[in-house]
Amino acid sequence: MNLSYKYRLYPNRIQAKLLDKMLEIHRTVYNDALTERREAWKRCRISINYYAQANQLRDIRKFDEDVAWCNFSSLQQTLRRLHKSFDGFFRRVKAGEKELGFPRYKGRRWYKSICFVYDDGLRLQQGKLFIHNVGLVRLFQHRPLPAESEIKMAVLKRDSLGHWFVIFQLELLNAEAAPSGRPGVGIDVGLETFAALSTGELISNPRWFRTAEEKLAALQRRRSRCTKGSCKYRELTRQIQRLHGRTANQRRDFQHKESAKIAQQFGLIAVEDLNVKGLARSHVAKSIADASWSEFISMIEYKAANAGARFVRVNPNRTSQVCSGCGCYVLKDLSVRVHSCPHCGIVLNRDVNAARNILWLGQSHAVKCSTAQVVGGSSPF
Repeated sequence: MNLSYKYRLYPNRIQAKLLDKMLEIHRTVYNDALTERREAWKRCRISINYYAQANQLRDIRKFDEDVAWCNFSSLQQTLRRLHKSFDGFFRRVKAGEKELGFPRYKGRRWYKSICFVYDDGLRLQQGKLFIHNVGLVRLFQHRPLPAESEIKMAVLKRDSLGHWFVIFQLELLNAEAAPSGRPGVGIDVGLETFAALSTGELISNPRWFRTAEEKLAALQRRRSRCTKGSCKYRELTRQIQRLHGRTANQRRDFQHKESAKIAQQFGLIAVEDLNVKGLARSHVAKSIADASWSEFISMIEYKAANAGARFVRVNPNRTSQVCSGCGCYVLKDLSVRVHSCPHCGIVLNRDVNAARNILWLGQSHAVKCSTAQVVGGSSPF
């Protein structure tokens, strides 16, 4: 099992300038490699792959001081990053998708990370992080790394405010055994309530972005009256970025805590296999983005695996229209928030009813099946 651990870095002024320089060199290498690929195909109809470009690095380092200054394997990872972008583009072409996403040049605002092979130019040392040509950088390790784990890769990342982070990509050597006796749960995500559990518990939707929206609009109006590029314009831009960052941190902290509770409490977790990307094109796109269902479900998935729980995605079709008590169809509009079955007389929250149906489907599915069909039994779905 693979996990990622993210820690905040606190470089001094000289180290911060060196990290910025390193990031700019990697961005330049990425863009130059993209140019080479495009021109080779445009002029000679030659397709250049990662291996051809990686073999040129040693010769480039002989005359380019900036490239020679950077760690060799980290430059290889930058070329692999471009290679993966082309692989994704060609995969989408073959699949016939509409949004192909041809690899683009990266501007200074859009290139934010450098990848290292751990212990090759980057490693933990004396409670700090050693970075090649930068030195020992102060690290705030707010939680320890798992004891039985091996660090494979490390990513240096700079956010929009200029803060630096390191993300360790770990491989757990011994996964936990599944504890016995833990019940199962079905989870129905929504907007009125963030999530409804089959146990009857309702998790309220904090609506972090909606809460900060009024202040954000005021800052944006003030910035619109400033001359672009002026000191006041840049200061208001930083305030807007800080507000966005704070909102994202609040949302992430909330989801981490709730997903950890669910993963530790239940042995089987069934969730809806939602097409969030399609739902985000609707009239409630802003609220769906604020809820961030995909990130929440992803957190539950990896934390469930770490806690030894089973995680199942089920088809959400008609889960809110079927009675969880007797299995009969009880059609109702979205505005009807209470499920009242005329056949068995059960009355409960609409989302809780859907969560119970999701749990039933999850229990009927095979282990580790994401979009499988119901196995046996009489099913109303």
